[in-house]
Order: sequence, then C-alpha cells, then structure tokens
Amino acid sequence: MATKKGNCYVRGCSKTEGSFHLLPKDEKTTEEWLKFIYGEVPRMFNPNLRLCSAHFTEDCFLNMGEFKSGFSNKLILRKSSVPTLKGATTKSPLPKPSKPQFCNVHCQTESKCSSRGTQLGAKTLAPKVRSQGTQTSDDLASAEIVASTALGGGQPFASTTARKGPTKQPGFKREEDFDETTTEATEPASQPVTTATESSRHSDASGSAHEDLKFIVFEKCLLELFKHCPVCARVCDVMPQRRGTLFAVRQRCPHCQYFRQWRSQPCSGSIPLGNLQLAASIYFTGSSYTQLQKVFRAMKIATFGYRTFRRYARTYLEPAVICKWKKEQDEVLEFLSPNKVMLGGDMRAESPGHSAKYGSYTLMNLESNKVIDIQLVKSNEVGGSNNMEKEGLKRCLDLLRRKDVEVDYIVTDRHPQVQKFLREQKIQHFYDAWHVEKGLTKKLTKIGKEKDCELVQKWVRSIRNHIYWTATSSTSGPEKLAKWQSLVNHIQDVHTHDHPLFPQCLHPEPASEKKKKWLQPGSKALYKVEKVLLNRRVLKDVEKLSSNHRTSAVEAFHNVIHRFAPKNVVFPYTGMLSRLYLAAMHFNENSDRPPKRTPEGRPGYKLLFPKNKKGGHTVKVGKEQATYCYAFSLMKMLFEEVLPDPSPYFEEVLRIPIPADLSAQYEQPLMEEVVA
Repeated sequence: MATKKGNCYVRGCSKTEGSFHLLPKDEKTTEEWLKFIYGEVPRMFNPNLRLCSAHFTEDCFLNMGEFKSGFSNKLILRKSSVPTLKGATTKSPLPKPSKPQFCNVHCQTESKCSSRGTQLGAKTLAPKVRSQGTQTSDDLASAEIVASTALGGGQPFASTTARKGPTKQPGFKREEDFDETTTEATEPASQPVTTATESSRHSDASGSAHEDLKFIVFEKCLLELFKHCPVCARVCDVMPQRRGTLFAVRQRCPHCQYFRQWRSQPCSGSIPLGNLQLAASIYFTGSSYTQLQKVFRAMKIATFGYRTFRRYARTYLEPAVICKWKKEQDEVLEFLSPNKVMLGGDMRAESPGHSAKYGSYTLMNLESNKVIDIQLVKSNEVGGSNNMEKEGLKRCLDLLRRKDVEVDYIVTDRHPQVQKFLREQKIQHFYDAWHVEKGLTKKLTKIGKEKDCELVQKWVRSIRNHIYWTATSSTSGPEKLAKWQSLVNHIQDVHTHDHPLFPQCLHPEPASEKKKKWLQPGSKALYKVEKVLLNRRVLKDVEKLSSNHRTSAVEAFHNVIHRFAPKNVVFPYTGMLSRLYLAAMHFNENSDRPPKRTPEGRPGYKLLFPKNKKGGHTVKVGKEQATYCYAFSLMKMLFEEVLPDPSPYFEEVLRIPIPADLSAQYEQPLMEEVVA
C-alpha cells in the first residue's frame, strides 16, 4: 500500500514526498525488505516501515506508464517486489509525472487545446438544465483530463489528478473488503474528457462531515438523476458501484463522451466516512452489529460486513475509547489526590459460575458515585477464576498509589482473599450490608420451610430491615454488635437487654399481645434462628458493616455493563476492555441524573415488583432519560484527531499487556486428525 507523505527508512535517504510503500505482509518478502534496510533480519522492528519509490526498478510498478503520462500521481507496487537500488537515495531514477492537460468541457471553439470528445459548437454542447446529481456549476471553464480509477485500486471513486490527494495513514490497512460489492463495473484506463465534481475534488472530509444529516434514498430514485447527459440531454451509460454504505455512480455519455463520477459520501483516503461513522455509532452506544445487520437486511439497506466492522474497531474505535478513558481518568485522579477517598469495590465475572474467562474489578468513589478505575483480569493470568477478584483489587490500589491518591476506607463484599489482602495492606475495610443480608435471608428462608418453623418465614422481612438499621444507626463496631444481638430477645417479645450500649429497644410497646407471632423459648424455630444470627462469623461481619455507604452503585454499574458487553457474547481482550471503559463513561455521565417530574412538578414514582421480594413491591423515583454526550465527544475525537493520524492512539493500545489465549497452554491437534 502506498502513501504520499512519509519518510524513507533507508539510511541516507532524504525523500519526504512522493510514493512511499509500507512493509508487505508476505513473510518472505518482509525478510528481503529487512535485509535490504538493515543488512540482516532484526529480532525487533517497526511494523510500519516505509520505503520510497527510488529504491525499486521500473518493472516493480503496475502503473508506471500512467505515472509517466500524468494520469496517476501515485505508483502502485507489485506484490512480492523487492528493493534493489540502495545507492539511489539522493536522486530518484524514476521520472516525475507530467502535468495533466486542461481543456474546455462545454465549448471547443476558440480554444487552444483540441477537443477529444466532440467538435460541436458551444451552443450545441450547452446544458439545457443544471444537473441535480452533481455539485459542479454550469459555467465550469475547464476540467482535468484524468484517468478513471477502478473500484479496487488507489483512492476509490476519485479522479487521480495531479492535485494533492488525500493522505492515507501510515501503518494501517485502509482498503475495504471487495466481497461486499453488489454491482461491479469497470472503466477504461483513460477517458476523453472527465469532469471532476466538487465531491471528487474534495475527497478529504472536513471536520464537520460526520455531523451532516443522513437520509435513506432508494436506488432507483437516485439513478434517475444520472439517466440523462447534462451536456447533450441524451441517455447515458450509468455504472453504479457500492462499498458498504457508500454508493458511487459513473456516468458516461456515448454521444458526446461526457464522463463524471459521483459519490454518496465523502472519503478519507480509501475509507468512506459513512461506513466508519456507522461502525462508530454501533460501538460507542453499546449496540450490537449483529442485531443492526438483521434490521438492515430486512429493510434491504446496504451495509458492510462484520470483518470490516472489526477492522474499524481495532484500528480506530478501540484506540479512541481507550485513550479518552485514560485521559479522563488521569484528570479525576489528579482531582482526588489531595484528599482521602472512600471507595467501593466489587468484581463482575463475564460468565456465571466458577469458569469465568474474564473478571472486571470496579473501584468507585462512593461520595460521587463515579467509577474511577476498572481492571480486567483474565483467568489464566492468576491460575483460575477464583483468584481474579484479589488481583483486580490489587491492580486498582497500585494505580491509586502511583497517582498519590490516599484511601480512607473501602467497602466490598466478604470475599476471604480480599479480607486478608486489605488486612495486610492495613486499609480500613467495611462490608456492604446487602451482601450480609442476602446470605442470611437464604438461610432463614430455608429454615422457614421446615416443619414447626413456619413462623420464621414471617420474621424474615423484619430481620432484613434490622440489618440495615443496625448498620446505619450505629457509629462503632461494638454498638452494631449490641443492636444485632438484641434481635434474639426482640423476636421472643423481650425488649430489655443486658448490653450497656443498647439496653432497651427503641420502638414503642407493641399494641398486640398475641403470643402466636413471637418465637417461643425452647422451640425448634428459635433454636435454629438463634444459631444463624449469633454465628461467630456473622457477628464478625456485623461488626464491620458500613455505616455510611453501600456498594449498590457498583451493582448498578455492573447492570450497565450488560448492555455494552453481554455475557452471552465472546469478546477479545482489547474489545472487552474498551467496552468496559464505554460502560464506565456512560455510567459516570448519567449517575447523577435529576429525578423525573410530572407536569405538576411532583416527583414521578414507579411501582416495582422485584423478583427477590417474591411478590413484594417497592417504589422508586424515576430519573430523566440518559444522555450520550460521551458518544458525541468520541465521534468528534475520532474524525478530528484519530482518523488523520491514528499512530499515537494505536501505540497506546500496543502498550497494554494482552494475556495469552486460554487454549495456548494446550497442544493444538491437526484438524484432519480430529475429523478422522
């Protein structure tokens, strides 16, 4: 693949303009190139090496004749071509392309250059109506005699004139997959007269091209615009072509030899911007390419293939997401560095059970409910999925330590490895009340189903509420413990206690004296409930319950991740990481949305029936609709920064250590043997 700007990697070569050719993908040819440059094949080398055309002989190029004639401003290198001209570094042996000729399109009378298309007068050639299919004006004085490029070569659907064409990005494959072309059309190497439309003259997209409105246009309606020649008004030969969402038309009049080409969207190099923007919209909003492809197929809307989508994601979208998250994260950590922070953490496995491939650990600032870090751990890095949570927390705390952010305390679940690690690090650790309540509820519900223990089922809800009240109304661990132990007396209708920190229940005397609702001393139900509530581990956990904060916001963020990275879809490591960052940006933007209000100004409530309440209901204040400003910011960054020069963004991705595949530790058998 050739570019127009760059620098040659041959020592002593000073060329910075012309045709530069990237390192080939063929392994054997690559070795020949490296031997030509370095004298030997190095162990490490830049995959974006470029050589100028001065180091190749003329027979190495496919279009040398067109280049000499001025019909092409860029040389196309043959496959498996090897550089041989090492000494020609100051003066190129290749001829410079001659300047293209200019001639009047509308009138050949009183013109210095002769007409190649027709000898008719100016009045005969005058267009009767202005063409609606092109942006060229009727008084176009001259047009360039250029070669019409085929669909597969160079810059698609653009006239290769002597002007400075759009620069392709070094080090990245920019050609599309041609198996998606629905209509093939070929054009001769040169045309008598070619008029360059405004869209073809400005193939580089402007900064605001991605903000233009798009419309659904039917193919037959569009081709009506090119049916007649704008010069002689006769029927023309129309050759449609498409590449993904890009639709291009080549119009040639067999009578007056008028020719033009039109594209439905601008291009940057060889990339149609509509294709890239559609892929970015799918990726940045957490949508599914597969689902969108089903919709497009049902409506017969042209789109690109999945391989093209993944290539855009690897080359442009994922580097943009990762760099934007790193930049925002550095700003947040710099803001938090002077103060101590109260954190909440939890891990989410990408698949249920104990056979997860990925584990993502989230660290959140509980004061602002903002995600400040998220670490992705692969199971083969730590010897199994059971060790991923500790490793994820360790990486998060190491990052905070490097950024000089001091931790006040952290609220997590009761994972044993996390408890031991934080105890060794001497970091104050609290437990989330919901995780304690969830475990106790399961045990009490199971007891309530046993014989002579049906009364326990009626106390489950009150015991759950008592856990939260104990955590939020206490200021110290011993006080939490005293209030929790008083529960055993309370369920027996005893409301005075021996502990000095909580000598008496705070509720008023019960109005009902029915003994049926209280657990009786010496009963089987009381024995089993007391054994669960006063368990030694439960008492230790209750003493460390968090009084001020809970990790419910972290759980809410994990629900957001399901939209961007569903558990039933397998993602590569970099793809999974970038989707986690997208989910974090979406959550941080919408975590503090204002409550939704009715037209009268009252808060809008929603009545919910959660599955865990098993028929019980709850009420929740609705919030305003979520916003996607981060997606618009990413889109602007993509077209204004990443697309013109993706190299620094791609290098940021290359710094990420990617673990080996899970199957890499096993021997790969031959497919023929397995099938046999």
